[in-house]
Amino acid sequence: MADGRVNRKLAAILAADVVGYSRLMAADEAGTLAALKRHREAIFGPAVAAHNGRTVKLIGDGVIAEFGSVVDAVNCALAVQRSGTTTPDQSASQPTIVLRIGINLGDVIIEGDDIYGDGVNIAARLEPLAEPGGICVSSIVNESVGNRIDVRFQDGGEISVKNIDRPIRVWKWHPGATTAASRSADTSKPNVAAASIAVLPFTNMSGDPEQEYFSDGISEDIITDLSKLTGLMVIARNSSFSYKGRSVDVRTVGRDLGVRSVLEGSIRRAGNRVRITAQLTDAATGAHLWADRYDRDLTDIFEVQDEVVAKIVGALAVTLTKGEQQRLRQHGTSNVEAYECWLRARALLTRGTRESIIQARAMYRRAIEFDLNFAAPHAGLAFAAIADYVSGWAPDSAQALLEAERWARRALELNDQEPVSHMALGNVLLWRRDHDGALAEFARMIALDPNFAQGHSATGLALMYAGEPAQALEPFAIAMRLDPHYPDILLHFLAQANFSLGKYEIAAQRLLDRIARNPGTDASRMLLASCYGHLGRAEDARAVWADLLKVNPDFSLVQRARVLPYKNPDDFQRIVEGLARTGLP
Repeated sequence: MADGRVNRKLAAILAADVVGYSRLMAADEAGTLAALKRHREAIFGPAVAAHNGRTVKLIGDGVIAEFGSVVDAVNCALAVQRSGTTTPDQSASQPTIVLRIGINLGDVIIEGDDIYGDGVNIAARLEPLAEPGGICVSSIVNESVGNRIDVRFQDGGEISVKNIDRPIRVWKWHPGATTAASRSADTSKPNVAAASIAVLPFTNMSGDPEQEYFSDGISEDIITDLSKLTGLMVIARNSSFSYKGRSVDVRTVGRDLGVRSVLEGSIRRAGNRVRITAQLTDAATGAHLWADRYDRDLTDIFEVQDEVVAKIVGALAVTLTKGEQQRLRQHGTSNVEAYECWLRARALLTRGTRESIIQARAMYRRAIEFDLNFAAPHAGLAFAAIADYVSGWAPDSAQALLEAERWARRALELNDQEPVSHMALGNVLLWRRDHDGALAEFARMIALDPNFAQGHSATGLALMYAGEPAQALEPFAIAMRLDPHYPDILLHFLAQANFSLGKYEIAAQRLLDRIARNPGTDASRMLLASCYGHLGRAEDARAVWADLLKVNPDFSLVQRARVLPYKNPDDFQRIVEGLARTGLP
């Protein structure tokens, strides 16, 4: 039986081919062969070796290489394509060698020194889809590298490829393209479809630290308004606020977050007066696109926000649909006291502690007292109840979900154009295992706010729990693109999806990354121990489980089975089976 076993492994596969090779050979056969040899010896071969790869085979002008790390594979491809299209010997009169490169991550069959299988086939199909001098990768590659490389791939849509029975979403990069990662071209007149922005937290100039919630809240509201525009890519608050309190060069921010423009500003509040300054800067050149200052009464704060958003839309030449024009004029309340209470509550909710949730709930209720028809605080109360349910803080978990649903549905009754209200209800339905209902709410949410990174993550999570882990990878990848400094929980979600796909090595790496960022997690250790069980690493699994019990001595697998909303119980049973293989409970 052992002799018939097929040896497999997970590998990152790089396929490369010379652009216009037949034409070059027809024009100058000897020169082309010499140029190709020099390129392989001086550029391609050293790059593969430097990134811990192995050249598997040469097929005419094509080459297949394998890597144990997808990050190494992508960095190798970038090094090759950035090396230029000239041969090392400029004095040699030889044709120019330009490559297309495709990269995939998948299972391969090992036979001697050669490799076969879909992992290789898909890489070979991706290669001709790349632009000359560019790279084309599969979704799983894009998702896996995240922000661990210095470029951002652009969504190339779904394609059907020969001999592969499912559509594949592809992502592309080219050194000369106007992408989020390459800004060498003139960007003074940005392409509408490629318009992108990061809104840095406005500086609190009031001299009172207690006013941080107000300056942060105004910044977040501008992000929220802009993110509802389909013609604009907007970086999530989580990433743009990572620069809070830091003196940074706008061009550095642009490169880090992959955007074409950056909004900065300050807020000074004194009594019922407020002064807001704002400036929009080209992230490539540092040139100012627009700047203004507003001295207004506090009651005019909504009008100021509208003006700032309108100026940004005009400066970036973003075309608004009729629905977007209407939604941008909706603020939910005209009551400044209600708005301030809501800002305070939102800031408290994001802290995520039991005490801050209690304080947020009180502030949301005060906001509603000031304006009974203000939908946002109703949605906030739904999120507070969901936090109680998920964290086990509620005396009656079923009652907590009922309360969350009641607040979420009331928020939608008041304003069904508010994306977070759909997210709140979608979360309730997901935890109740109404996967179809949750996905319907999340679809409506994304239609209203296409740049909602947290919403894309929620969509991916719902798909994963609904038994569609392969489909879940795409919204997770979008969330990472919109939020380059994504929260560590997203790594756990990615691990869950890959675990459900049987990709235990990828899942384990994501979990290790998550534990490094959040050493207090018990859930990631549970899943990591199961990954190791499936991989036959019993000793590592038991060590991880011992660490889990140190973090949470009261951890209960039975409680997780009861709470985690897997549609198919077999998906959770896969976790149990991995643990059982090592003798763990």
